[in-house]
Amino acid sequence: MDFNALKKQLPTTPAFVIDENIIQTNLTNLFELKNQSACRLLYSIKALPLESVLLLAKDYVDGFSVSSLFEARLAKEILADKGSIHITTPGLRDDEFNQISELCSHISFNSLTQYQRLHKQSNKQSNLGLRLNPKLSFSDDIRFDPCRPHSKLGVDIESLTDISENIAGLHIHTVFSYTNYQALEKTVALLEQKLGNQLKQLQWLNLGGGYLYHQINNHQPFIDLVKRLKTRYELEVFIEPGKAIVGNAGFLVTSVIDSFISDGKQVAVLDTSVNHNPEVFEYQKSPELLEADQPGEYACLLVGSSCLAGDVFGEYCLKKLPKVGDRLVFTHVGAYSLIKANRFNGYNLPDVYSVDDNSVISLLTRSTYQDYRKQW
Repeated sequence: MDFNALKKQLPTTPAFVIDENIIQTNLTNLFELKNQSACRLLYSIKALPLESVLLLAKDYVDGFSVSSLFEARLAKEILADKGSIHITTPGLRDDEFNQISELCSHISFNSLTQYQRLHKQSNKQSNLGLRLNPKLSFSDDIRFDPCRPHSKLGVDIESLTDISENIAGLHIHTVFSYTNYQALEKTVALLEQKLGNQLKQLQWLNLGGGYLYHQINNHQPFIDLVKRLKTRYELEVFIEPGKAIVGNAGFLVTSVIDSFISDGKQVAVLDTSVNHNPEVFEYQKSPELLEADQPGEYACLLVGSSCLAGDVFGEYCLKKLPKVGDRLVFTHVGAYSLIKANRFNGYNLPDVYSVDDNSVISLLTRSTYQDYRKQW
């Protein structure tokens, strides 16, 4: 992408830009991995459910992974009958379950009580499963750890001594943004140790998401693992990447609207805020900046325009200090940013654009005051 041209062509900021070429590359590589391993590929739409992304993905994937009724409805609208829809969530509601059962091909119950309460209502008896908590933690930060103490995510593997004959599959998810397969190998080894031949009575195993496949150079461990599961247990194996498909394809373009010195440090106020990328505040982690230059001659605090004191993107080293009117680009914000964005302080959501492989920029969505007014 020609970022200098992009900055000039965008009529206004803040703007969220999705690079379709990067998504296509990610999908092509995952499709090749799917063919090499004979696994099934799902897109976890919670990362970014833009219709244009779903339409682009559906030609490469075997279906979508969803977490709610609305996501299931959206997935069905896009896929029609040309792919499977898998759901697992702590939030299955009794009054929505019949609709979810109609929409989803595979349902992984998050707890034994959830399963006991709802499974008889399902018309998909052959594709009912359980989300399993293997009790293996691979993160020092419990905010990222599905297997944290007192986890709400999945059935404790120690309590699953006997898998019901009504259970057709298991779903596991133990990592966040991992760039190697060591955790997956350890998790599957534990499953084999704890469940043994019970795996042979299952039809499928969903290995979940959390792996950044585009940042992993050697996929042979994954290929070998999937082939072993298929050969030894005759399992259909699913993966459901989200961030690995869209994370590096999203960019937030912003403009400097004020600049001043505060306690000896240069501060640049942007026309966006952490409310447009809430994980910056949630995880206190600065997003990557295209213009950053380490070590750089100048240091500058980039802050958002809301009245929240902690609306701070971080301190960046730059070749030159940004002036009012300059445009800056945060990169690798394609996943879990736009979907979590909000209008705190009444500031509008970013315009949303796509860029195709011919560098043509297209406006996808633009919110107005009427959208804000309708919300309240």
